[in-house]
Amino acid sequence: MMRRRHITLRTDMRFEATNGPAAKRSGFFRKTIGGHAGWGWTAALELGCLILIYGSLTLSGCAQSSLDEKAQAGDKGQQSREERHQEKSAMVRVRVFDRNGKLVGPVECPKVELSQTEWAKRLTKDQFHILRAQGTERAFCGTLLDNHKEGVYTCAGCGLPLFASDSKFNSGTGWPSFFQPIAKENVIEHADNSIGQRTEILCARCDGHLGHVFEDGPRPTGLRFCLNSESLKFTDKDKLVSLADTAAEQNAASPDVTKDGKATAVFAGGCFWCTEAAFEQLKGISDVESGYTGGPKETANYERVCEGNTGHAESIRVTYDPKQVSYDRLLDAFFNAHDPTSLNRQGNDVGTQYRSAIFCANEAQERAARAKIKHLTETKAFPDPIVTSLEPLKAFYPAETYHQDYAKKHPSQPYIEHHALPLVEKVREKLPELIKPEEKKP
Repeated sequence: MMRRRHITLRTDMRFEATNGPAAKRSGFFRKTIGGHAGWGWTAALELGCLILIYGSLTLSGCAQSSLDEKAQAGDKGQQSREERHQEKSAMVRVRVFDRNGKLVGPVECPKVELSQTEWAKRLTKDQFHILRAQGTERAFCGTLLDNHKEGVYTCAGCGLPLFASDSKFNSGTGWPSFFQPIAKENVIEHADNSIGQRTEILCARCDGHLGHVFEDGPRPTGLRFCLNSESLKFTDKDKLVSLADTAAEQNAASPDVTKDGKATAVFAGGCFWCTEAAFEQLKGISDVESGYTGGPKETANYERVCEGNTGHAESIRVTYDPKQVSYDRLLDAFFNAHDPTSLNRQGNDVGTQYRSAIFCANEAQERAARAKIKHLTETKAFPDPIVTSLEPLKAFYPAETYHQDYAKKHPSQPYIEHHALPLVEKVREKLPELIKPEEKKP
């Protein structure tokens, strides 16, 4: 029997949805203002007086704050802004070491962006002075100046490989010198006019100050990359596997590319009408299909899945071109297209069929997914813990025809208007660089 569901409209009138798939979607659209229309004018006046009194006390307290308290408040505000920025932080393409100790890439990974307070906690006093305050250590005093071991020099701030021992030479200047970086993508140059005209060099992933580059070096480049020892960490050549970077997994995260160069990924993030609509607007995606994943074939239909005991999740299978969009960027879209901190529900849709899940086709996809969750957790992208499950992809069963492209076919349906379309807009706002030109608003 089709279940009946009451849906509250903005006018507080009620109607019963009894037919079609929309009857199974909850839609509580409540009136948000006017709840106190019966208040008298005296009550309103009393409330106004209380606000004025409280505001005066608050301003008085602020006026007595110490300079340190103000600085702390400003820093907390800065952290808050930066934490909100983490979700859509800039991406960089760099070369990193994989778990076999091999330099791979370039791969795409997020920039490391922290507040000054967070950097101060992560770095030593000398490291902070160099990397974050553009300081310079005294000549002939650096701990790595006379290091002649074979290995790799990485950024002391974020661990990005920067220079190798085979490009190190004795410049006689008193600072560690190299004639080229380990990868041109990993070191960026910036004009520095603070003392004459110089070229500053920075870590490409965290923008940490490293030193300067001059055109008086040896062959074959004729360049001298002049570094501060405190901006670097050294790893012996026999321990390069310890430099394995999660970003390296992105290279192998697009499994089973077909003859036409396409790959697939399967995600579950609540109602498949919503996630399907969010992904259809992305570059490099040729098809998004709604379906069921996680349970047996016999129960892979809408009526049974809605019962919540089949093991299935409403999911989408995304067909994409890895040359245009990476699996890692699909993960970015996935975590923006739903709430990954909500266990077995999205909004008013409740049940394991609405769980947040990534169905991994191979180990590479699983490692990439774990790396993404780790990054989002470390950068505090969400206020609550991520509960997304990583499950092996055993089979994907396409949903009924009437579910396919549902949001596109029914843009005025109340559930679509109030649930799917806001998620579509959120992905557009957070990841504008991934949106197809024809999907962007004029």
